[in-house]
Amino acid sequence: MEASLPLRILSSLLLLGLIWFIIYLCNTIFILLISSHRVKRKLCMQGITGPSPSFLYGNLSQMQQIQSNAINRSHTHGDFVAHDYTSSIFPYFEHWRKLYGPVYTYSTGFRQHLYVNDPEMVKEMNQSLSLDLGKPTYMTKRLEPMLGKGIIRSNGHVWAQQRKIIAPEFFMDKTKGMVGLIVESAKPLLRKWEQCIEAQGGRQADITIDEDLRGLSADVIARACFGSSYMKGKEIFSKLRTLRTLITKQSILFGITSFGFFAYKNQKLKRNLETEIESLIWETVKERENQSLDKSYIEKDLMQQLLEAAVNNSNSSNSNFSPKHFIVDNCKNIYFAGHEATATAATWCMMLLALYPEWQSRIREEVTQFCSEGLDANSLSNLKTVTMVIQEALRLYPPGAFVSREALEQVQIGKITVPKGVCIWTLIPTMHRDTTIWGPDANEFRPERFADGVSKACKFAQAYIPFGVGTRLCVGRNLAMVELKVVLSLIVSEFTFSLSPNYQHSPAFRMIVEPEHGVQIIIRKV
Repeated sequence: MEASLPLRILSSLLLLGLIWFIIYLCNTIFILLISSHRVKRKLCMQGITGPSPSFLYGNLSQMQQIQSNAINRSHTHGDFVAHDYTSSIFPYFEHWRKLYGPVYTYSTGFRQHLYVNDPEMVKEMNQSLSLDLGKPTYMTKRLEPMLGKGIIRSNGHVWAQQRKIIAPEFFMDKTKGMVGLIVESAKPLLRKWEQCIEAQGGRQADITIDEDLRGLSADVIARACFGSSYMKGKEIFSKLRTLRTLITKQSILFGITSFGFFAYKNQKLKRNLETEIESLIWETVKERENQSLDKSYIEKDLMQQLLEAAVNNSNSSNSNFSPKHFIVDNCKNIYFAGHEATATAATWCMMLLALYPEWQSRIREEVTQFCSEGLDANSLSNLKTVTMVIQEALRLYPPGAFVSREALEQVQIGKITVPKGVCIWTLIPTMHRDTTIWGPDANEFRPERFADGVSKACKFAQAYIPFGVGTRLCVGRNLAMVELKVVLSLIVSEFTFSLSPNYQHSPAFRMIVEPEHGVQIIIRKV
């Protein structure tokens, strides 16, 4: 009897604890539910409608149902460019857009979202200088193993401070000075493809270009920003790509959390990769620090700027981040975004040029005319045709699928008051293929539409957003454009190419929109 008394007390305490937890959980759910309902009501009072949410899951079950019903159609080489692939990748957005128009609201759990594909509202977002429109915080948490709190995912004054340091390294005057570096990085790829032709009989070769272009782009970003070749950073790039694959196995777009053994195993792998990547980057940083001690060796690239900024911030009482995390996180951001997105853009450009060989001929003629003594910053500015091709490829197949923002405080976008906590989504390929903006040929590959610039290419110039909108435009856009011009000009000068019969057209969303099965081409020497 005496021994059972402590057990009864313990059981009572556990029961009380369980009751308290249930009350706390119910109260939390109730508060979140009321808050979500209040936010939705504020949007509805402004005339914004959307699908009706369920009690706890919002519109998640509808999204999953629409996704499961979506049919991936196969397309012949003649019609897949005209296919709006967003109806396959994001069918729920297209389904609701047809029902509710270019601006509507939906929810995932207790989180309220605002879909915005109205050009006037996008223009307002473009002109907004407010720091209260930041990156969605729940996505930042999901992507933290890969991007940390670097410039891509940070918000507010932390983001502004980082952009002030990094952006000048990508101003046009500096990127023009990188043309020679890009040419040198491209030479091994050209030699490799020549060897492939020789190995496959000397006339032509069937090759998959994705990894080669990814390696080239990685070499450019490593040399331009960190003073090292791709071989030195190869392990970092490889691990970042593996980490990206692990992250995209979860639904990063909606913040759905996985549970169970496989989720635990996935999480453990991510933590290990994150540690390994940070260790490799920090080794590179320490090497540069040692080189900097030699006053005769001071290479003013981005790595040096980050080191100097870290030292200055560590001495400042207003520092918002530790020097090590500041350097490592921004290196991860630039390593990943600087080469993955550009390589994917180059891959889509090659796919379209393979499909439309007349544009290869036009680029080749222009390069012959203006670059007889080689590619440099001056001759590059004369290559209008390759610029038009790149702009059109970025219109049809922008690597970035979304402009995503969160109202960190209540903000005004045009006539709409967006409550705090609402996540705003603009689907870039939908904006880029809207026939009311681009005309009836919006789904066709017509680079000549950009002959007189973006302002004359469409009805609303603000609807062309391959590099994002507003103050958070991609800092590396100048380098990306210069790299794409140089690489495509060199390849087209050396080779003619067409799509391989093995090519399967299937754009897939894996943080960026890329060819799911790669791009295979038949390549020949000019």
